[in-house]
This record gives sequence, structure tokens and C-alpha cells, in this order.
Amino acid sequence: MNLEMFLKHVNQGLPVKGGSEMHKFMIELSDEARKVTSELNNKYHTAEEIRLLFSELIGQKVDESFALFPPFYTDCGKNIHVGKKVFINAGCCFQDQGGITIGDGSLIGHNVVLATINHGFKPENRNDNIFLPVVIGKNVWIGSNATVLPGVTIGDNAIIGAGAVVSKDVPENMVAVGVPAKVIRHI
Repeated sequence: MNLEMFLKHVNQGLPVKGGSEMHKFMIELSDEARKVTSELNNKYHTAEEIRLLFSELIGQKVDESFALFPPFYTDCGKNIHVGKKVFINAGCCFQDQGGITIGDGSLIGHNVVLATINHGFKPENRNDNIFLPVVIGKNVWIGSNATVLPGVTIGDNAIIGAGAVVSKDVPENMVAVGVPAKVIRHI
């Protein structure tokens, strides 16, 4: 098992059986992510050092316009893709095995959770992991303490209100708020 094989598998939305070789590889990726996030979160870093550590975490260089305020948490890191002028505020948790894409100019508020994994529904399959990506368009603003669930796409220029739980796609140029999030108006 290697990273390329793993990403190909999960990006096709294929499940990972609990205890399998692929599941063990997932745990290894989590260990690597915890090492980098521990370094990122537990001492002061300049903006450039943060970009370098985040680039190491996701396995690709981020643009000079990228900004993040630690702490930041992820249990993989290698399936996060960010555009230019993206800002991620403190306390965010990204569960990215299923893939997280954040478009140019997007703002992610404090303590936002982006989740891409579900578990098998039946008790005998509860340890199996099921993956769906989260896609955030360009110039999206996600308010503090919002949660975006697996399989959700948020369209360009949309706004997600603080504390929302987004379980369905949000069209571009719309504001969505509440639990579960509902579109309330056009921008």
C-alpha cells in the first residue's frame, strides 16, 4: 500500500474495511499528520513557516497568499487541496480522507469541521469507512463553528452561517444557515 493507491481508492468513493491493510495505512497517515500538526500547533511560527508546515502536511506547496491561524487538526492531510488567497482560522478540524477542495479566496471561520468520512450503518459494518468529498467553491465564507458533512458541495460566493450543519449542497451566491442548514437568501 502506498499513498497513490490509497488516494485513488478513497477518491473513487470506495469503502475501507476496518482492520484491513488499507485501514492500517490510514492509521499510518494519521500518525504522520499528528506529527506535523503537533509541530504546527505547539509553538509560534511565522506565516512563511506555517505555509511550509501546511505544505508538508498536505504533500503539495500552497500559494504564498495562503494563511492559517493555528491550531489546526486533521487525521490525514494528504487529500486537502487549497487555492490561492485561502484563509483558515484557528481551531479547524478537517477529516480529509475523502477529499477536501477549497477554492480561491475562501474564508474558513474558527472551529469549522469539514468531514468526509462516514461509517457503515449496520452494527457489523460500523468499523468500515465510507468516503465522500467536500468541495468548497471560490470566495466562500464559512462562519465559525459550522460543520460541513461528507458529499457536500458549496457553490462559489456562498455564505454558511456560524454554527450551521451543512448536510446538502448549497448553490452559488446563496446564504445558508441553521441546523440542518437551509438556504435563506440570494446574495
